Amino acid sequence: MPSAISPPAFNPLKDTVLFKPWKLGNITLEHKLVQAPLTRMRCSKNEEGINIPSDLMVEYYGQRASKGGLQLTEATDISRYASGYPGVPGLFSEEQLAGWKRVTDAVHAKGGYIFCQIWHTGRASPAGLLGGRQPLSASNTPIAGKALDGTDFSATPPKPMTTEEIAEVVADFGKAAQNAIDAGFDGVEVHGELISVDIFCSKSDSILGANGYLLDQFLHDNVNTRTDSYGGSVENRCRFPLEVVKSVCDAIGSHRVGIRLSPYNYFQDTKDSDPNSHWAYLCEQLAALPQQHRPVYVHSVEPRFDEVLDEKAKMDALSAYGPGKGVEAEATRKIGHSLTPFRRILSKGDIQFFAAGTYTRDNAVPKLEADDADAIVMGRWFIANPDLPRRLAEGLPLNKYDRDTFYGASPPQKGYTDYPFFVGGAEE
Repeated sequence: MPSAISPPAFNPLKDTVLFKPWKLGNITLEHKLVQAPLTRMRCSKNEEGINIPSDLMVEYYGQRASKGGLQLTEATDISRYASGYPGVPGLFSEEQLAGWKRVTDAVHAKGGYIFCQIWHTGRASPAGLLGGRQPLSASNTPIAGKALDGTDFSATPPKPMTTEEIAEVVADFGKAAQNAIDAGFDGVEVHGELISVDIFCSKSDSILGANGYLLDQFLHDNVNTRTDSYGGSVENRCRFPLEVVKSVCDAIGSHRVGIRLSPYNYFQDTKDSDPNSHWAYLCEQLAALPQQHRPVYVHSVEPRFDEVLDEKAKMDALSAYGPGKGVEAEATRKIGHSLTPFRRILSKGDIQFFAAGTYTRDNAVPKLEADDADAIVMGRWFIANPDLPRRLAEGLPLNKYDRDTFYGASPPQKGYTDYPFFVGGAEE
């Protein structure tokens, strides 16, 4: 069992804005602390090789549920050929839906709410996981490096999607969203960028991290080299993600839909030439959508967080970018690379804003008090502390997380369901 650390007790946060009730769509939440979407690779595999939510996953999500709290699941495949990693769940078979129903029942039994993050990994899918199929992407630009199975991504370059294939994937996102509701989820988060917000793993030059999946591959101009209506201009590169959002909203209602977007990302060779202008445009388009297609929230990662670079190196790298063009250029010039201008744009459409990336008990409340976010998303601390909302509310010490068990372990419950709860004066 991972050890618990006992630093001096810190100030209880129960009387701060972090624990103020709030509305998200049609649900009322009792605190503004959200569990991040964290890939943990603990699925069971059936005879057909399809990953099914396991008994351990039911226990894991149930442990971390809290009354009036919101959890976001690990990234979940929308179809058989959307997968990029072993041990990652899907939402396209009846057996998977039944497994997820057990998870949602466990969360609801504790008075919590849970959204399913849905994704397609695009060119990040190794051919071995696709039965030898060529992975799909915006263009035939492969990722530099190797997949977790050791294969070189350049050995099987991605296939540029036809407009028919784009339409099929758009429909698959809508179908997966409906499947999520059928499995008892309270909503879905469209994976515009990320797999796991606060954690990363580097194994040699293998790729496992938080950015650069299918929607992202259309957005970044160093990956998307198309010359049709889905490539070239910022407007064209944003077309596919916006179509996905509309499809999901049509399927389940916009009040149940969020999207994950993070403007400042280098992972998996995604590096747009003008992120400030690019992401300002996308946020403007989301905010201007009619209510039936407008997501209820956008979830973004702070620029200082990166899967590869430390904070100083990341900010130094970002300094090479200009302030951008358009309505947020002046704001960006004044405050540097920040999520704040994007939050301001989204607020014009009454879209709530979730901030993630290196948040702790010390800096979460000031972020909310400054009105720079509506909710704070934490990952690593939720991994190690199944009762994190209580610990922050009451000023209790926190368990230390074990990075070596983030992406699977032996036995699988290690670093997953064996972190202690705080009971009385000790962890149990």
